[in-house]
Amino acid sequence: MIVRGLESCANGMLALMDMNDNTANNLANVNTIGYKKGSLRFKDVMDSAVYTQSESVLRNNTSRYLGSLSMGSESMRYTHDFTQGALTETHNPHDLAIEGDGFFKIQDSDGKISYTRNGSFAVNSDDYLVTKQGEYVLDIENRRIRMIPEDIDPDLIRDKVQIIVGEKGNLEMNAGLQKWPMQTIGVWDFSDKDDLFEISDTRFIPKSPEENPELRSEKFVIQQGMLELSNSNVIKEMINTISTSRNYESLARVVTTNGEMLDTAVSLGRLRQ
Repeated sequence: MIVRGLESCANGMLALMDMNDNTANNLANVNTIGYKKGSLRFKDVMDSAVYTQSESVLRNNTSRYLGSLSMGSESMRYTHDFTQGALTETHNPHDLAIEGDGFFKIQDSDGKISYTRNGSFAVNSDDYLVTKQGEYVLDIENRRIRMIPEDIDPDLIRDKVQIIVGEKGNLEMNAGLQKWPMQTIGVWDFSDKDDLFEISDTRFIPKSPEENPELRSEKFVIQQGMLELSNSNVIKEMINTISTSRNYESLARVVTTNGEMLDTAVSLGRLRQ
């Protein structure tokens, strides 16, 4: 039982270390735009059956089942909390926030697709809407979004143009008294968000695109000149850190006690020999 106790404590301490790493990552990203906090799911390593054993029971070679005893837990799965983060106003017309469900669809220079809630965008030298890392933002037809139509000379209107983003992502360019309807920003969602895999702090891809394909999001509103903040809460994460540390210290004391008991048992065994 002493060895089993040590094994159980070791499993629990490893799980707490994983939990502490996750909490530290959430704390590090409390100011990251569009960040979705992570969480760990745990499972029991092994359940051992517990039976009674008394003198009368041993004579009849029978025992009574009492229940199961867990031998500790381990981290099973890393998931994200996709609840809405608070919105903050920036007054930058290229900053966009999704209020509701969905993700912006972006494409890097190699053509790889990913999805993000980080709407901190800019316009590059070719007049395309891009992320701060230079990835292209795609419209509902998976085309790169050009902020000035190709049939218009950008030098004639660049200082006068104003881009208006509608609630459903439809773009409109105003230049003086003239207005041009443009592309519509794509907002996509997934039926199984637990299937999404994080490739950076704010970018996701589905693990199984065939089984969990992208869907056109419907329940959303795009807010121009605003950004969605991280949904990681400093106070809650600090409380998690304290709780994890205390649990780890408790298990460490149990390990020390069991180690002393094991030393005593070994010493007694030597004396009897």
